[in-house]
Amino acid sequence: MSFTVSNNSAAASSNYYLGKNQDLLQTSIKRLASGKKIIRPSDDPGSLSVAMKLNASISRLTGARNNVQNGTSFLEVQDGVLDGVGKIVTRMSELKGLGSQDPMKSSQDIESYNLEFRDLQRQLYDMSQMTFNGVSIFANESSPATGSTESICKNDGTSNTVSIHTSTQGAVGSKISLHKAALLAALTIKDDLTAQDASSVFSDREGLAVGGTAGVFSFAAVESTETWDLDEVSIGVFQQALENVAYLRAHVGGQMSRLHFAADTLSVHQTNIRAALGRIEDV
Repeated sequence: MSFTVSNNSAAASSNYYLGKNQDLLQTSIKRLASGKKIIRPSDDPGSLSVAMKLNASISRLTGARNNVQNGTSFLEVQDGVLDGVGKIVTRMSELKGLGSQDPMKSSQDIESYNLEFRDLQRQLYDMSQMTFNGVSIFANESSPATGSTESICKNDGTSNTVSIHTSTQGAVGSKISLHKAALLAALTIKDDLTAQDASSVFSDREGLAVGGTAGVFSFAAVESTETWDLDEVSIGVFQQALENVAYLRAHVGGQMSRLHFAADTLSVHQTNIRAALGRIEDV
């Protein structure tokens, strides 16, 4: 009598485990290739949900960092213009000494200095109208300055404020308000803030500020007919204007410092969220 031993059961078992190991091997290869341990929703549905929300937070933080960097660029452009304004005012004060305080200068010499003096006034006005990507850099008011106070550097109106969102919460989250410097106001000086003889200098001249009155001097003339000559301006005007511009630059520097700290905070926050995300989904 002969006996036949069937290996069907053993073969089926071997095929089952071989297929299962093959699937596990393919899964491991996919995870190593992608660097993620969650390659399909069924691997860990709960962790996948958390990872998606963390990824969204990282994207929003990237947008907030870009906003802060753009705000820094805005302030850098503003400070660069203010630096140029300070140099122009310094040159104008030099022209004052050359053209009106030297008895050896002839009338033609003085007129030569006056030509440059008038051109610089127009240049100051042009600089006050500059824009950054279509957004005005300065608050274009020309009310007379009242000294080195905060009133000459910002206006609380929404048109003179640029808001930078610094969180993932959008409008309801934290933000930094950048105030546009009121350059025209800083360059428009009342006579009582100039040298003691200013009242006699301005007594018969209409001010150039919007709604201005006699006794007001503006460096930033709009039209050639509104420019001033050297003998009509006291040296105290230049001193006050330069102090105002210096104050504006200090204010811009303070806002720039705040943006730098905000950018650092966002970078640290983003780094920590990336680390948390990696613990969830990285192999």
